[in-house]
Parts: sequence; structure tokens; C-alpha cells
Amino acid sequence: MDENRVHWNEQHKALRAALRDPARLAEARQLFMQVHAPLHARSVSAAPGWNYAEEIWDGLTEAEFRCIPAGAEHSIAWCWWHLARIEDVTLNLLVAHSEQVFTRDGWAARLHAPIQDSSNESQPAEVRALSEQVAFAELRAYRSAVGQRTREVVNELSAADLKRKAAAADLQRILDEGGVKPAASGVLEYWGGLTVAGLLLMPPTRHNLVHLNECQLLKKKARRG
Repeated sequence: MDENRVHWNEQHKALRAALRDPARLAEARQLFMQVHAPLHARSVSAAPGWNYAEEIWDGLTEAEFRCIPAGAEHSIAWCWWHLARIEDVTLNLLVAHSEQVFTRDGWAARLHAPIQDSSNESQPAEVRALSEQVAFAELRAYRSAVGQRTREVVNELSAADLKRKAAAADLQRILDEGGVKPAASGVLEYWGGLTVAGLLLMPPTRHNLVHLNECQLLKKKARRG
């Protein structure tokens, strides 16, 4: 593992510790911003230094973005969609009790995607269709908008918020709004078992890193042909 990701993991561990102590809320916010920044376009945070998302997009062609390499299950397009939708529904519906960026800003009409859910439990044909049809530049812009909204949400959280779990009505709302398909409802059970602090440690941070690692490999495979 390169030194940037080693440092990221150390920061994430520090974030976990800070989130356990209500008296360290300001520190936890700062650590979250540092951990979150390199996982999104630099325009989201303007943070200097290493940026994993920019590393993925550096020189990336649209063909590489849409490519599902031999032996792979996903494309970079699928990963970008999946990450954006997961972060959007969890941070806005479960944490902030607000509206998805996807619906608030009318992204469905701009993205031209054949689905609106997170693509958990999608079949290979569905992954191919999404990879082929979703709008290239617009998906990048949508995920950046989600990242910016996440940072607003975290800045508004109180120490008491960190301890609460998602309300059943908010979990149901994700299903009702098509954020997750019924076949993938198990992920709702997982999210429902987490506190807000636990959610901050997964969808907008660790989950992003996992799939950016996947994107890095997909980019290499797409270039090998």
C-alpha cells in the first residue's frame, strides 16, 4: 500500500477515536474533512495534497470510464454511480433528514442513467447498461455535488446527533424513493444498525476508499486492453 493510503488509514483510525468522545466533536469534524477530501474532486474541498479521485480521473478517457475489463464485474462508471448514490441517500436521508441531492437538483434528467437506485445487487446486464448509458461529465459533477453536500451536513451535526441511529421511517424512505432496490434491502438493515458516527466511518469515507481502490485497478486493466 502506498504511503498516501497508509496515512489515510491512520487518519480514519483517528477519526473513529474522536467520534467516540462527544467532547471532541470539533476535532472529529476536522478529521472527517481531511479524510473525506481526497476521495472527491479537488473542487469539493480545495484541500491541497494527495487526491485519490483526481488520480483516478487523470487522463481517463470516456472509453476507459465505461469499460468493464475482462474478468471484472464493474466499470469506473458503475463505481462512481454507486459511490455517489450511497453517499447521497445515507448522508441526506438518514443523517440530515433532508432531500437527496439527486432529487433536489434534478439529476435524474441530466444523468440519463437507466436506474436511480444505488445498484446494490445489480445483475451483470444492469451494470453494463448503466456503464454504457450514464452521462460521463454529468456523473462526475453529480458525485462532486454529493460530496459538497456531505461536508455541509457534517458541519451541522451536534454531539448528540453522533449517537443516534437512523429512524425506521428514514430507512423506508430510501426504499420509497428508489435509492435502494427491494432485493438489496439487507443494506438498509446494516445502515439501520449504525449510529450517525458509524455511518460517517463507512459510506462517505471507508466505502469510498474501497471502490476508489477498485477504480485504480479497473483503469489499469482498461489500459491493458
